[in-house]
Amino acid sequence: MMRRKNGNKRYFTRMGTRKKVHAFVRVKPTDDFAHEMIKYGDDNKSIDIHLKKDLQRGVVNNKQTDWSFKLDGVLHNASQDLVYETVAKDVVAQALNGYNGTIMCYGQTGAGKTYTMTGATENYKHRGILPRALQQVFRMIAERPTHAITVRVSYLEIYNESLFDLLSTLPYVGPSVTPMTIVENPQGVFVKGLSVHLTSQEEDAFSLLFEGETNRIIASHTMNKNSSRSHCIFTIYVEAHSRTLSDEKYITSKINLVDLAGSERLGKSGSEGRVLKEATYINKSLSFLEQAIIALGDQKRDHIPFRQCKLTHALKDSLGGNCNMVLLTNIYGEAAQLEETLSSLRFASRMKLVTTEPAINEKYDAERMVKNLEKELVLLKQELAIHDSLANRTLVNYDPMDEIQIAEINSQVRRYLEGTLDEIDIINLRQIQEVFNQFRVVLSQQEQEVEATLRRKYTLIDKNDFAAISAVQKLFSKKGRCRQPCEWQGFGGLYLQDPADPILQGGGCQRAASAGPGDLQH
Repeated sequence: MMRRKNGNKRYFTRMGTRKKVHAFVRVKPTDDFAHEMIKYGDDNKSIDIHLKKDLQRGVVNNKQTDWSFKLDGVLHNASQDLVYETVAKDVVAQALNGYNGTIMCYGQTGAGKTYTMTGATENYKHRGILPRALQQVFRMIAERPTHAITVRVSYLEIYNESLFDLLSTLPYVGPSVTPMTIVENPQGVFVKGLSVHLTSQEEDAFSLLFEGETNRIIASHTMNKNSSRSHCIFTIYVEAHSRTLSDEKYITSKINLVDLAGSERLGKSGSEGRVLKEATYINKSLSFLEQAIIALGDQKRDHIPFRQCKLTHALKDSLGGNCNMVLLTNIYGEAAQLEETLSSLRFASRMKLVTTEPAINEKYDAERMVKNLEKELVLLKQELAIHDSLANRTLVNYDPMDEIQIAEINSQVRRYLEGTLDEIDIINLRQIQEVFNQFRVVLSQQEQEVEATLRRKYTLIDKNDFAAISAVQKLFSKKGRCRQPCEWQGFGGLYLQDPADPILQGGGCQRAASAGPGDLQH
C-alpha cells in the first residue's frame, strides 16, 4: 500500500504488515525486593503480581489478589548496555532506513525513567538511551559513505500544559515573538516556534543534549530529590540523500525519545504549593495519555482524543500510526509501591494492544528530477537522430512546432477537406497531434461560419421559449399558410424564414408554397 504526492511532497511506502507496539518493563534495583509478591516468567517476558489477603476485611473478601502481565521483556538488574540493546537499537537502526521511531519511558516518580533515558554523567557506562542513540546514528552515518546524511535535533518540554524550547537559551537562537503552538499538516505534527538545530558531528549533538538537560525543571519531594516536573521530548531528525546524482529519491525520518514526568500519589509524595500544582498537571496529562492509548487499542473506535492535552497532541503521529514504537515502563520492586507498580503494568499491557503500520518516509528532490529529465531528453533525442539516420530520414525535427509550421499544417488540412490535396505528409508524432488539433480548429471555424450565415438570414427562436413559439404560430394561423413554423435543427434553436422573404409574403413558407391543401399543417 502506498500513498504518493507529486513534487517535493512526501509519500509513504507501507511495509504491508501491521505490528503491535513493543512494551518492556525495567525493575529498579532495590535491597528490599518483594520476592513473595513479584515473580517473573521463565522466558523473562511475563510478570506475576500477588497480593496477600487483607485479613482486616474479613473472611469473605472478593478483592483481586493475583495479576499476570505478558510483555516483550522484563529487565531486572539490567545494565544500561542491555537495556539499549533490547529496547532501542533496532528502532534507531531502522530510522536510518526511513522509518519513524518513538521510544517512551513511563512509570512512577523515582522509578528510574530519566536515568534510563539520559543516564548519569559520572560514569560513561551509565549513559542512557538518548546519548547512545545519538552515538549509534553518527556511527551508522560513517558506515554509509554512499549517502549524504544530515542530522538535526530539537528538545521540547511540556510543563504545566505550556510548551518550552529547552534549547532556546543558545546564543544564536532568537527570542520567540509568538507562543509555541502545535500544528498539524499533511506531513505530520510539529511544534511551531520550536528551534531545530543542525549537528554535523556527535560532539555537537551531545552539547545540545547537555544544554537542554540543564534547562529542565526539577523539584525535590519524598519520592525523588531530583524529580522531573515536566514531560520532555528529544527528537532526532534524519535526512538521507544518495550521492548518486541520478537518484532523485531521498528519505526522511525522526526518532522521538520521550521522558515522561512520573505519575505519583499526592499523599505519598508530600507535594504542596508549586510542586502540588505541577503534580496535578502531570497526573492529568498522564491520565489523558492513558485514555488515548485505550482508544488506540480499541479497533472499533473511530475518534482518538489526542487534543485533550499538549502531551497527546504533540505525540499524535508518534503513538501508533506509521512508526516503530517501544514503551519502557519503569517500576519499583518493593511491596510498599505495589499499587503504583500495578497501575504502570496495566498501562504497559494496554499499550501492547496498539498496532502500528511502519512506513518508509520518501520524498523526491525536485531539482534533481529536473536535471535527470533534461539528461534523459537529450539522450532520447540522440537515439532518435541515430534511428532517423539509419532510416535515411535526415530532415526530421522533434522540436516544438513554430507558428509557421502550424499555419502550414492548417493549410494542408483545409485543402484536404476541400479535395485539392490527396494526403497530408506525416513525419513525426508532434505533427500527427497538430494535424488532429487543426482538424478541430477548422471544424469549429466552419460551425461558427454556418451559424453566423443563418443568423443573418433567419430569426432564431429558442425551442424552450414557448411564448415566442406561440406568437409565431398565431402569425401563420391564416388559411393557406403554415400553421406551425418550419424547423431547422442542428444549431440549438428554431430558425424561421425572414418575414421580408417574398415567398413568405405571398402566403406561406417554402414548404407551404409547394404543398397541397392537405399539407399546410406540417
